[in-house]
Amino acid sequence: MSRFVNRREELKSLKKHLEGKGFELIVIYGRRRVGKTRLVLEAVKGTSHVYYLAVEGENLRHFRETAERTFPEVRYAREDWEGTLHALKGKVIVIDEFPNLIKENPGILSLFQRIIDTDLSNSGTKLVLLGSSVSMITEKVLSYKSPLYGRRTGSLKLRPMSFFSLREFFPNAAWKELVEVHGLTDGIPFYINRVRLPFWGWLEEELSNPVSFFRDEVDFLLRYEFTEVSTYKRILEAIANGKTTPKEIRDFARMRHSDLSPYLRNLMETGFVVREVPITERESSKKGRYYLADNFLAFWFRFIYPNLSPIEEGTFDVETIRRDYPHYLGPVFEKIAREFLIKLNKREKLPFKFTRIGRWWHKNEEIDLVALNEREKKALFVEAKWKDLSEREATRILKDVERKAKLVRLDGWEKYYGLIAKNIEGKEELREEGWLVWDLGDFPHYR
Repeated sequence: MSRFVNRREELKSLKKHLEGKGFELIVIYGRRRVGKTRLVLEAVKGTSHVYYLAVEGENLRHFRETAERTFPEVRYAREDWEGTLHALKGKVIVIDEFPNLIKENPGILSLFQRIIDTDLSNSGTKLVLLGSSVSMITEKVLSYKSPLYGRRTGSLKLRPMSFFSLREFFPNAAWKELVEVHGLTDGIPFYINRVRLPFWGWLEEELSNPVSFFRDEVDFLLRYEFTEVSTYKRILEAIANGKTTPKEIRDFARMRHSDLSPYLRNLMETGFVVREVPITERESSKKGRYYLADNFLAFWFRFIYPNLSPIEEGTFDVETIRRDYPHYLGPVFEKIAREFLIKLNKREKLPFKFTRIGRWWHKNEEIDLVALNEREKKALFVEAKWKDLSEREATRILKDVERKAKLVRLDGWEKYYGLIAKNIEGKEELREEGWLVWDLGDFPHYR
């Protein structure tokens, strides 16, 4: 098993729930591969527990067989869920992929509700339910319509780890290479643990591997949530190719307006897609744009999906990816820059403490990152560039940010202007002029 990395706050919180005296019903969910199972197994390490991975059918029988290995007394219990869970009263019980139980028997939710209310709620039982089907967990387990509503004592949507966590996986890597790795893996532990350095050598070897996880991974992820995979793939491919407005997506996927909306809604609910509006707009703004939620999806649809045939034939050249990779890393680096600013903000290393951060755009004008403190009326405008910049180029970009900031119409606000890039010559001189500038050389101080 790979080394457990990061997740310190989540692990601490989960252990606190599990070590208490009262009943706990904890729901942990998130996209597949994000590390839910590993987190829980780390939390129960050294504690007698039942861990059961739910399957397509006969889950009661399989669960009892699993539980008996740790707690032999279960074999004498009545052979139904009530009798089995009563025999495990006071124990730690982990049921992974709980949605499979719901698929097998939708009545399991009401059954668990009754068992909790009549038998477990006054005990020290710890019941942990995990799920990768985000839509099913939110709709069937967490919503107010669920029979389990009001019974849970804690829930956690596990998200990808931060870019800066990569340093713990690859302590000797250069920051440039970590950005390249992040462009493929995002913060998904399953993918990170497969990467070996040097990155490009590993990628070439992986793409020539006949059993590489690359080939079927996205189909695997989509089939877990949807039945009509081909339509969802067309929409995701559109977004990966820079089609971010509903009209652009419709045109690319050749769909009608009325057809697209439910698909986009489902993709957002399941965590494949996010919708953003300019930071100065309300969430209901018609200026919303759609983006893929993680870098692995973006990488797959940008580089793997269009090249599946040559990859299968063994004729694909990894240089095809390498040539286009700097351009692809532009949006990836924007997200890293956002993480970096949030780190600076927490450590109070900026001229003011911001309370909101996001993108801004209007017509053909865009600013990568705008950080606001609306109470103090202070704003920071930042461009992120995955480039090596001379002092002259950096100055030009900063002055253009200053120009675009006037279009945001924050009259009377105190404004600051910044730039985050791969490398910036003359950083100190630019800072002396009052600009806020950082590059990869500054990352080690704030990881």
